[in-house]
Amino acid sequence: MATITEKDTIKTTKTHYIDGTFVESHGCEIMDILKPTNGQLIGRVTLGDEQDTRRAIAAAKRAFAGFSRTTKEERSRYLRRLHEAVSAHIDDLTAMMVEEYGGVARFARLIVESGANAFAAAEKGLQELPLKQSWGKTTVTLEPVGVAGLITAWNANALFICLKLASAVAAGCTVVLKPSEMSSLQTRVMIEALNAAGLPNGVFNVVTGLGTVVGAELVRNPDVAKISFTGSVAVGEAIMRDGAATMKRVTLELGGKSPTIVLDDAALDKAVPAALTLAFMNSGQACAAGTRLLVPKSRLDEVKRAIRDEMRAYTVGDPADPNIMVGPMVSQKQYERVESYIRKGIEEGAEVLVGGEGHPKGLESGYFVKPTVFVNVKNDMAIAQQEIFGPVLSVIAYDSEDDAIRIANDSQYGLHSAVMGTDLERARRVASQLRAGRVVINNMTDDPQAPWGGFKYSGVGREYGKYGIEAFLEPKAILE
Repeated sequence: MATITEKDTIKTTKTHYIDGTFVESHGCEIMDILKPTNGQLIGRVTLGDEQDTRRAIAAAKRAFAGFSRTTKEERSRYLRRLHEAVSAHIDDLTAMMVEEYGGVARFARLIVESGANAFAAAEKGLQELPLKQSWGKTTVTLEPVGVAGLITAWNANALFICLKLASAVAAGCTVVLKPSEMSSLQTRVMIEALNAAGLPNGVFNVVTGLGTVVGAELVRNPDVAKISFTGSVAVGEAIMRDGAATMKRVTLELGGKSPTIVLDDAALDKAVPAALTLAFMNSGQACAAGTRLLVPKSRLDEVKRAIRDEMRAYTVGDPADPNIMVGPMVSQKQYERVESYIRKGIEEGAEVLVGGEGHPKGLESGYFVKPTVFVNVKNDMAIAQQEIFGPVLSVIAYDSEDDAIRIANDSQYGLHSAVMGTDLERARRVASQLRAGRVVINNMTDDPQAPWGGFKYSGVGREYGKYGIEAFLEPKAILE
C-alpha cells in the first residue's frame, strides 16, 4: 500500500449521497486513490454495495412520483440552478481533476466548464422539444421513462455527470449515479456543488462503488428503467445483455478509433497542428481522440516533417503547469496498457517517428508515457484497430480520396471523425461518407445542441441537446 508522510493530507470519503443527504456507506471495502504524477496516496474512498444501491434506487423511485409531473418551466428553473451551482465550483473541480486524474490544466478546465454548461444547453434543448402534440382526437405526449441509472467513466468525470444529469432532469427523470470509483475525490466536490442547487430530495442520488457491484445492481434492478453508460465496449455489451432481462432502455457511449483525413489540398501548417490536437487531447485518454491520421502518399514526407516540428511543443510533465500539453496516464494499469501497445506497434513493423517506449526522462516516478507517433502503419495493425486510450498516433498513407474513405470506415468504431482540406465542398462530400456519429471539418469544434454518440461498436443512442433529453423520454398516445 502506498504511503505518504503527511497523513492529514489524505482525503477520506466514507459517505454516499442518498435522498438529499450524505449517508454512511453500508459497503465497507476501502480503495486507495493514488496521485498519477508520483503514485502517492492522496485519498481513500469507502465503496458502496448492493444495499447502498437499492437504498438509492428506492429514494429515486419515491421522488419520481412527484418529479415526473413537473412542468417544462419548473424543470428549466432546476436546470438554471444546477448551472449556477456547478459554475460556482469550476476552480475547485478543475484543481481536483488535475490532482486526482492528472488532466492537464488547460484541458481540465474546458472539461469542467463544458459540464457546467451542459445544464444551460439542456434548458435550451428542453425549450425546443415539443413534449405534446395533437391531431384530430389523438394526443401524443413524451413521458419521462422512470428512474435512470447513470454510469460514468473516469476520463472526464465532471462532464459526464453533468451531461447525463442535465438530460435526465430535463426529461423529468430521477437518477442514481454510479461515478467511476477512480474519480471519487472529484465526485465529492461535484456532489457538494449539486447539493447547493436545492433539488427535491431523491431526484439525484450518488453511490460510489465498483461496476461489478453497484453498476450490476442498477442494471438488474427492475425499478431502474434506463441506463446511460459511458465506458468500454465490453461493459457496454454486458449492460445491453443483462439489462434485457428487465427491458432496460439504454444509451451507450463506448469509445472510438477516430480517423482524421488530411486531403491532398490541405494547408499542412494548419492541418497538422489540428490533427495533433485531436490525437493528444486529454493526454490521449479521450474516446473522440483522432488516433488514426490518414494522409496522401504524395504528401507523406511533408506530413512527417511537419509532425516532427510540431511535436516539439507537446511537452510532458506536471499537469498543473499551464504550459504542459500531456500529463500522466490515470493509473499504473493504464500506463502499462499504453506501453504494451507501443511495443506491439514496433513488433508489428510500424516505425516510431516520435516518442517510443518508456518514461520521459525525469518523469520515472509517475504514470507518464512519451507521446508517440507511428508511421508506416497498416490499417489492419492492432495499433490502428484497437482503442489504446493514450497519446499514441498512427499515421496511415492512402492512394486516393476513395481509399481514404475506405480506410476511415474500416473500423469497428464510428464515434468521431475529422476532415482537413481547403476545398470545403470537397471536405463536406468526404465527411458525408464517413460512418461516424460526429464529423468535424478543419478543426476540433463543438456544438452542445448537436447529438453525440456513435455508429457500430461506438455505442447506442445519442446525448447532448434535445437528442439527449429524448433518450430519457417515452412517447404515449391517448386516443378518444
